[in-house]
Amino acid sequence: MANPWTKKNPFLSLWLSAANAWGGAARGAMTAAAKRQMAAGVKAAARPKPPARKR
Repeated sequence: MANPWTKKNPFLSLWLSAANAWGGAARGAMTAAAKRQMAAGVKAAARPKPPARKR
């Protein structure tokens, strides 16, 4: 009797392929957001503070 776990399953293949694509897109979006946040932090740190307003 053939082992059912070793048979090819096209639906599982499609599902895993879609999950891999979704994971890659999520990773790219998070990486882009982190880069934007780091760039904004560096830009804010390099900018001099405005002088305090006198009352």
